[in-house]
Amino acid sequence: MILEQIDKDLLELSKQSDIVLKDIYENIDDICLYNSNRILSYFIENKVSYSDFTDINGYGNYDEGRDKLERIFASVLGCEDALVRPQIMSGTNALYLTLSALCKHGDTMISISGAPYDSLQEMIGIIGSSSQSLKANGVKYEQIELVNDDFDDDAIINRLKEKNVKLVEIQRSRGYSHRLSLSMDKISRIIKKIREVNQEVIIMVDNCYGELVEKIEPGHVGADVVVGSLMKNLGGGIASTGGYVAGNADLIHMVAERLTSPGIGKDLGANFNLNNSFFKGIFMAPSAVRSSLKTAVFSAYMLEQLGYKNVSPRYNEPRTDIIQTLELETKENLVNFTQGIQNTSPIDSFVRVMPAPMPGYPFDEVMAAGSFTQGSTIELSADAPVVEPYTLYMQGGLTLEYGKLSILLALTNMKRKLD
Repeated sequence: MILEQIDKDLLELSKQSDIVLKDIYENIDDICLYNSNRILSYFIENKVSYSDFTDINGYGNYDEGRDKLERIFASVLGCEDALVRPQIMSGTNALYLTLSALCKHGDTMISISGAPYDSLQEMIGIIGSSSQSLKANGVKYEQIELVNDDFDDDAIINRLKEKNVKLVEIQRSRGYSHRLSLSMDKISRIIKKIREVNQEVIIMVDNCYGELVEKIEPGHVGADVVVGSLMKNLGGGIASTGGYVAGNADLIHMVAERLTSPGIGKDLGANFNLNNSFFKGIFMAPSAVRSSLKTAVFSAYMLEQLGYKNVSPRYNEPRTDIIQTLELETKENLVNFTQGIQNTSPIDSFVRVMPAPMPGYPFDEVMAAGSFTQGSTIELSADAPVVEPYTLYMQGGLTLEYGKLSILLALTNMKRKLD
């Protein structure tokens, strides 16, 4: 049994954490209740019926369930319309679909949150030589770096005053960088400032890992397009594939035509009997996000109490996504901790994690991902490039109890190798 393998001192520290973290957990519960109220209300408003789960194959004509689902997603994200499809296989796929639909040859896009995370750089054409990258197809790319984990307002406003930029991209999550993720307050502020000088530019937010962590979403504060994956927050640990694009109706029409074809747009697209899991996923999403956040808070607290100083966010800092970074100082710590997460995974617990190459990433990686859905990061997973300062990126946790067991065994694993 797992509890019997955990170091006794760590178990005692874990019990103390429930007292220290009580108020933080209660605040997370409050956000979960708020977002649950919104989502349940949208289900009722849209008259979701058991018949909406019908398996539609072939062309996917006249799928009323799919249409209701997309209306619910649009409402949750503060947008006019949404595209929620199993044909969108990942967050990266959703982002490429959106950018390639909205940016054409000669257009300029700007990332105003610095460099995007590794898997997007080849898609844009910053690295690699793909003939299908945005840059290879004539899209010009620029980026403006963050300053002290916040937007460089003056640089952004001065650039957008020129009014020759088609699209501004904001990455809410930190990705594989050491910056903080961007809160909705910061995103709201910069969108308002952009609109004061440029009404035409499309503002797109990569919302991956951030959905339902706060009480508002990017669409509520003026983002034109919001993009994400169903194998993260809004899939609730239930959706087995899929992604979404939400935003202004005319832009969603363009993205839909890129996904299907001109003249077809949103009208076709079989659900492959996934409507039920997509509805159930977003219904359970507030609870799954709550568990993920509590698992992250618990992890940060435990590492801080054990003397690890570079933990971000710190246990008592505000959060805007589910990602937790843990700087573990040595390669041995990194590998041992990740092995502990894998050993307590419900799936593939017997797999031994070792550093290895991974497509799309420039360094060897370690990854613990024993999830029911391959690649699901709302389920507890952890991965890291095996380079100094050996920072682990952890996210997810479908329940706090499962999360605690995994973290405690990972810490035990690391401690025993050090003794």
